[in-house]
Amino acid sequence: MRRNNGQSNPARQGLIGLLCVFVWCGPTAPAAANLSDLQSQIKGTAAKVTPAVVNIASTVIVREQAFSDEGLPFGLFSQPTPRRQYGQGSGVIVSSDGYIVTNNHVVAEAVNVEVLLADRRQFKGRVVATDPKTDMAVVKIEAGGLPTVAWGDSSQLTAGDFVLAIGNPLGLNQTVTFGIVSAVGRADVGVADYEDFIQTDAPINPGNSGGALVNVKGELVGINTAIASTTGGSVGVGFAIPSNMARAAMQSLLKTGRVVRGFLGAGTQDVTPLLTKMFRLPEVKGVIVTDVFAKGAADKAGLKRGDVLVRFDGRDVVDSGHLRNVIALAPIGSKHRLEFIRDNKPGQAELLIQEAPRERTKRAAASAHGVSLSHPLGGLLVEEVTPQVARQLGLTSTSGVVVTAVEEGSLVESAGISMGDQILEVNRKPVADLQAYQRLVEPIKPKDLTLLLINRQGTILYVPIEGG
Repeated sequence: MRRNNGQSNPARQGLIGLLCVFVWCGPTAPAAANLSDLQSQIKGTAAKVTPAVVNIASTVIVREQAFSDEGLPFGLFSQPTPRRQYGQGSGVIVSSDGYIVTNNHVVAEAVNVEVLLADRRQFKGRVVATDPKTDMAVVKIEAGGLPTVAWGDSSQLTAGDFVLAIGNPLGLNQTVTFGIVSAVGRADVGVADYEDFIQTDAPINPGNSGGALVNVKGELVGINTAIASTTGGSVGVGFAIPSNMARAAMQSLLKTGRVVRGFLGAGTQDVTPLLTKMFRLPEVKGVIVTDVFAKGAADKAGLKRGDVLVRFDGRDVVDSGHLRNVIALAPIGSKHRLEFIRDNKPGQAELLIQEAPRERTKRAAASAHGVSLSHPLGGLLVEEVTPQVARQLGLTSTSGVVVTAVEEGSLVESAGISMGDQILEVNRKPVADLQAYQRLVEPIKPKDLTLLLINRQGTILYVPIEGG
């Protein structure tokens, strides 16, 4: 550690002065008055919201097969032994006649749901509908005149906003914690298919799932759902489903019994710095269309593979996850303006939102033959996609080639190419068969940038490979 040697430290003096404002200057200072006002508002919000946050206890029947010492099940033709498993979570009353929103994982497959109110009244809950894709569920209790939490607009949240998390962590009913919004728009957390999480440092622990995240006005801005932790408890990284997504899911569940979502009808991937270079884009922005589904919304709008979508209704397209969420929340049949870049030229299209298929079957992938190790595709073995190979891998076409081996330490391995990937294009040119692949690969030089379009288990991706 470096010593100060008696010299003044302006940064340190500034920090001490700042601390003086909050600690030493007395209750008459403006900062102290503001702090008192904030504390009063937080206390008022907690008192207003807490009565509408409930404890949800669920019972699930788990069937286990008994095994012998040799690892073989006792009574091969007998039924597995049922066992009751109990769980606890939270919920938020959003209508005075007893509708409660919570997480799907709190009540999933429950044979019994008990709801405990803040005033100690207990009701049997009925699971009205669930949506695993957003991890949302609606529970109903037969009661009236119940306290509620008003819906807020989660789109207005920004990092730094104060929030309160209210729920039943570790079975401790009506626990209130306080913090800030750490970030918004968190996706790829791995909790649900549709993710647009609010991240908060307000302490959240097991049992908070399904509880309320509210702003200082007491408006419901999120449904607490998950934590990132190495200990199993709060380390200041919690996630909540935004209220706008939760409310839309609830309304759709109550109306149709399922969540009706809009669908682009195309596969996309995020623009990366390397893809920006290969597509000669002006900035690292937007998403690339990797696949267009026949007769889908994107197809009817005239979008093509390789188009870079940059704006949706005048707003920047941040990444594939956010675009997917925006389109999912758009009303079926509504029209929207898409701005894109195609072959370095700007373009526009009108997108008519279609309903997402209820269950889209993913197609599988494949591969085949090699080149010298000094080549960007060196260490990659591929083979022809025959009808038999296509059947084995569940492919919908026999075009392209499939990867059968990837040499350890090669450039293609570093780029993420895997066995089973089906190569559809090389440098934006289609691969019809093994002969076409070899013809396209041959002129590539060792230091060239190479762009592959692959089909990986039904997901179409561009994969850039930097030469050595």
